[in-house]
Amino acid sequence: MKFIIAKKIEMSQEFAPDGTVTPVTVFEAGPIVVTQVKNKEKDGYQAVQVGFGNRKKKNISKPVLGHLKELGSFAVLQEFLTPDGQYERGQTITVETFVAGDKVDVSGISGGCGFAGVVKRHSFHGHPATHGHKDQSRMPGSIGSQAPQHVFKGKRMGGRMGGKRVTVKNLEVIALDKTKNILKVKGAVPGKRNSILFIKTAKNFKIKKNS
Repeated sequence: MKFIIAKKIEMSQEFAPDGTVTPVTVFEAGPIVVTQVKNKEKDGYQAVQVGFGNRKKKNISKPVLGHLKELGSFAVLQEFLTPDGQYERGQTITVETFVAGDKVDVSGISGGCGFAGVVKRHSFHGHPATHGHKDQSRMPGSIGSQAPQHVFKGKRMGGRMGGKRVTVKNLEVIALDKTKNILKVKGAVPGKRNSILFIKTAKNFKIKKNS
């Protein structure tokens, strides 16, 4: 399985030789460093922990500094499940692991929108502006009948919107730049600019070997 940690830069376009335009999201992907290798015998599952980005050592707790030791200080530490033990502590993983045509899942924290009403949050149509309505055009309406005497859990109402972990699946890798650690993926992904995202091979996708 391929994986990497990336920082979202912007959305852009890629033009094919026939003139077809593809919307892409541009990432600064890696490099990442393997900080820990976990196995089933000791930890109960097979995974690797990797670090990405730089962070001042004074802002890192001593236990984490001891855990990283000579590897340096990282802004982000993340685990990825791996079916095999092909990674070693201290190994560097770059964007070169991906090739154009790979399908990936991208996870991150969606942009926070604060408190939102039902029209924005759940796409309610609202009420008519006339015929007896006054200041009710964006109201949610009735939220329950009299019989149960309570509001059912999960009722669509106004509330905090965004700021949750979201995964967009089966996005295609369009292009990459090995020298600048740039990765371009088709479509939009969660998060705002400069947000951290986690990219890994999509399930049921056969990994292509680098040529």
